[in-house]
Amino acid sequence: MLDRLVHPPMRPEEFQEPRWARFLFASTTAAWLWLVVRLYVASVFLPAGWAKITSGKWLFGDGSPIQGLVGSASQSPDTPGWYGWFLQNVVIPNASVFATLVALGETAVGLGLLVGLLTGIAAFGGVFLNANFVLAGALGQNPALIILGTLLALAWRNAGWIGLDRWFMPWIHREVFAEQAGGEAPPPTAALTT
Repeated sequence: MLDRLVHPPMRPEEFQEPRWARFLFASTTAAWLWLVVRLYVASVFLPAGWAKITSGKWLFGDGSPIQGLVGSASQSPDTPGWYGWFLQNVVIPNASVFATLVALGETAVGLGLLVGLLTGIAAFGGVFLNANFVLAGALGQNPALIILGTLLALAWRNAGWIGLDRWFMPWIHREVFAEQAGGEAPPPTAALTT
């Protein structure tokens, strides 16, 4: 027993993932589960973003839609102080820019999740948007979308496998990351297991 404690500690990269984590976050079989989650989250973001883009008020407008949303949140005692300050001093004076960013961001998240391209980044963008909505006092389905988006971001290796990431992720790893490591690109192998 004492012998085990004396050995040098393991480094984080030496730890093995539990079998359930390998299944959920690295198997092609679980990609079907993530497809369902991805399509659900995309079905929320894409119509919301598209409605904002086509409304004529959010995209490159005067920012009035976002001023109405954040105006009361910046004064609410339920809004964290630092976030109220951010809304009052950064968002409201630049409401036109933030309204455009919300409309384009929601659309980009929805499209990325729909086609499975840069799925982890798109999911993280969705979590970021929803976290801001929650901080501004808009609960609704946002907490559930934060949880689902976080799980999709954690499953970045296989969440887009049934989508464009199946081809894009191996390509980007061969072309960009292998060259940055200073070595030759490794031969293509099956990146995910079943």
